[in-house]
Amino acid sequence: MINLKDHVGKALHRPVTLAVVGAGARGAAYAELAARHPDKVRVVAVAEPRAAVRDRFGVRHALAPGRIFDDWRKMAALGRVADAVIIATLDADHLEPTEVFAGQGYDILLEKPIAPVEEQVLAVGAAAARTGATIAVCHVMRYTPYTRTMRELLPEIGEIVSVEHLEPIGFYHFAHSFVRGNWRRADETAFALLAKSCHDIDWLTAVVGRKVTTVSSFGGLKHFTAANRPAGAADRCLDCPLRDSCAYSAATLYRDGLRHGGTKQYFTRVMTGGVLTEEAVTRALAEGPYGRCVYACDNDVVDHQVVGMEFEGGATASFTMTAFTPLENRHTKIFGTHGQLTGDGRYIHIYDFASERTTTVDTSRGGSDAAEGHAGGDESLIESFVTALHEGRPELILSGIQESVDSHRVVFAAERARRRGRLEHL
Repeated sequence: MINLKDHVGKALHRPVTLAVVGAGARGAAYAELAARHPDKVRVVAVAEPRAAVRDRFGVRHALAPGRIFDDWRKMAALGRVADAVIIATLDADHLEPTEVFAGQGYDILLEKPIAPVEEQVLAVGAAAARTGATIAVCHVMRYTPYTRTMRELLPEIGEIVSVEHLEPIGFYHFAHSFVRGNWRRADETAFALLAKSCHDIDWLTAVVGRKVTTVSSFGGLKHFTAANRPAGAADRCLDCPLRDSCAYSAATLYRDGLRHGGTKQYFTRVMTGGVLTEEAVTRALAEGPYGRCVYACDNDVVDHQVVGMEFEGGATASFTMTAFTPLENRHTKIFGTHGQLTGDGRYIHIYDFASERTTTVDTSRGGSDAAEGHAGGDESLIESFVTALHEGRPELILSGIQESVDSHRVVFAAERARRRGRLEHL
C-alpha cells in the first residue's frame, strides 16, 4: 500500500485500490464514478451494515467475499486493505473511522459535513496533521465546471467587494429531507445550515479567496409547524382530504416520482428503500416517516436562514438558504471594482463597467442536485481525487482538510450568531 505523500510527482504503475465505508446513496455513487476509471482506481472492499445494500455493492464491483464487511471495525481489524478509503457513513459516525483509518495510513475522501459537532471537526483536522494522511472533503461545488470557469473569469471584474448568494433548496426537497427525512432534527443529525449549506459557505470562501473574520445570522422555523396545519388535515397524506390541493402532499410527490424521472424519482427511491412500485410507495406512505403531514412531524431545523460574512480585507458576502422556492440552481452575484458577475449554476454573465457590455458563458453539465451529479461536481471530485492519488498530484485536491475545517468553523459560528443574536468573530 502507498500514500499520496510518498510519491508526489511520480505516477503509480498500477491502479489505486479503494475501500468504501458506507455504501448508501453517496458512497455507492462515488464508487460508481470511480469505476469509470479502471486504469487509475479499483474498488476492492466495502463496509456497510445493511445486507441488501452490501451484497448489491459487492456484486457490482466483483468484490472478494473476504472484502465485504458489515462493520467498518471488522475491516480495520485486518489492517490496511487498500490505498485509500471513502467514508460516507452518517454524519455523526465520521470521526471514529476517520481517526482509525488515518492512523492505519489510508488516504481518505470524507463526505461532508466533516462532523455535526465543531469539536469533532477540529479532531478530524488534528488527525490529518498527526498522521500525515491526505483527507479530502466532498465539497463538490469546488469541482464543478461552472466554478472552475467562474474563478477563471473573476479577474475581469477587478477586486471583489461584495457577494450575494442564494441556495434555493426547493419546497418539496426541503419537505422530503428536512421535515420528514433524516435531517429534520438537529439533535439527531445536524442543524440545517451545516447539513445543507456547508457546501455554500465553503464555496463562498473559495470564491472570495480570503478568510472570514466576522459572521452574523438570522432565521428560524417559520412554516412547518403544528400552528400552520390546515383545518381538516390528517396526520398522513394518504388519508388526507386536502392531499390534492396541498403543495407538500407526500402522496403527490412520491407518486410523481414513481411515474417520472429526475429528482422526484430519486426521493421516491429513498422513501421506499429503492423499490419503484405502486405497492411499495403506498406502503411507505401508510407506514413510513415520509408519509407524514409536514405539519405533524417532529422537525426542528430552520426553514430559512440568512448569513452575513466579512472577510479579511473588508469584502462582504450575504448568503440566503430557504425552503420556499422551486427546485432550481443557486443564484450568485459578485460585485467587483471593474464589473459584475452573475451566475445561476450554468450561465455566467460578466458586465464590464468600462464598455457597458455583457458577455455570457454557458458552462452546462446537467442538473445541480445530488440526483443529477451536482452539475458535474461529483464526477470531477472523484476524477480529481483518484488522479491525484494515481499520478502523485496533490494540487488536484481542491477541498483539503484544512480549508474544509476553516469553512466549517464559519458555519458553526453562523449558527451561534443566529441562536445568540450577536456577531461572532473568528
